[in-house]
Amino acid sequence: MTDAVIVSAARTPIGRANKGSLVDVDATTLAQVALGAAVDRSGIDKADIDDLILAENMQGGGVIGRYAAIELGLTDVPGAATNRHCAGGMTAVQIGAGSIMAGMDTVVVAGGTESLSSMPQFLKSIPASARDFKPWGPPSHKETPDAPAFDMSITVGENTSAEYGLTRQDLDEWAVYSQQQANLSIEKGYFENEIVPVELPGGGLFTTDEHPRAGTTLEKLATLTPLHPELDNPTITAANSAGLNDAAAAVVLASSDYASANGITPLAKIRSWASAGVEPRRTGSGPIYAIPKALERAGLTLDDIDLFEINEAFNSVPVAAIRTLGIDPTIVNVNGSGCSLGHPIAATGARMVVTMVNELQRQGKTLGLVAMCAGGGMGSATVIELI
Repeated sequence: MTDAVIVSAARTPIGRANKGSLVDVDATTLAQVALGAAVDRSGIDKADIDDLILAENMQGGGVIGRYAAIELGLTDVPGAATNRHCAGGMTAVQIGAGSIMAGMDTVVVAGGTESLSSMPQFLKSIPASARDFKPWGPPSHKETPDAPAFDMSITVGENTSAEYGLTRQDLDEWAVYSQQQANLSIEKGYFENEIVPVELPGGGLFTTDEHPRAGTTLEKLATLTPLHPELDNPTITAANSAGLNDAAAAVVLASSDYASANGITPLAKIRSWASAGVEPRRTGSGPIYAIPKALERAGLTLDDIDLFEINEAFNSVPVAAIRTLGIDPTIVNVNGSGCSLGHPIAATGARMVVTMVNELQRQGKTLGLVAMCAGGGMGSATVIELI
């Protein structure tokens, strides 16, 4: 069985939704920027691309992968849209890798895109006879009191804190760490190799992640009101949660045989992956179950992994995973994650893959693992090996 190797990787900078630099750039345009850059960087003949798989979450349906392929001039390349909520971009990479390893495809472009600034406003009648409408999006699970379908600060954030005995200070301390790491990475230019600028409609280029906040301190965070002050021991605030963001990310995957035959030097290979399901009220536990599965499939242990990224949908997620699994916190989220860099939902998983490849290269390390929870009680993890 051939390996699935990453031959190029690219992402846009991450914007703040609704008020940031990408507010007038839609998800399809963002996808074209990231996908186009990944294809150009790969050196692969476009005629050799077998498929394009693109994750979306809040863009309203359609086949965004095919739309992007056509706009990029890849009319001979079919396109697919996939959705696993927060893990959609990672799932697109996993699907592409699986098809290559199975011998069905040779070259696949995979990634994710999200523009929360321009997502459609769904409407649903509640109830139909009352003619009373409110904004609504396709839920990941049935609404229940212990797992609200439209308030992840409870379903993911607070529920995870309660289950694993985490305090607000635990999450605020992680927020300070995440912000420090993200700002350091920007200051030192660690993201320059992975980011492709976005041309803005009003002119100029958007080149740098704008969600991180410099100068974040525990003292400042302590002054913030919890999102749910009615709870006995609330832990979740806007500052220890992921942001609302816009971005796209993509990789070009190929079979190791194809890369060798065409003189292409791979960056890394997809060593393994796994996803897991839990009860919706335990969504934040998803990575705790997905990580061991992915490691077992790769024939590895936690001690083998050089770097982790566990997305900060809410900071209770990485803190719970670190404590439960016994992961060294100093090798987790060394570039920041959702709390600091931001969380453009369907793009985040692919963005994590792009950043992990880049950071493994920068540090001269070999094995990285990216993991995240996803709405509806899911978790997903991918092991990446630098070549």
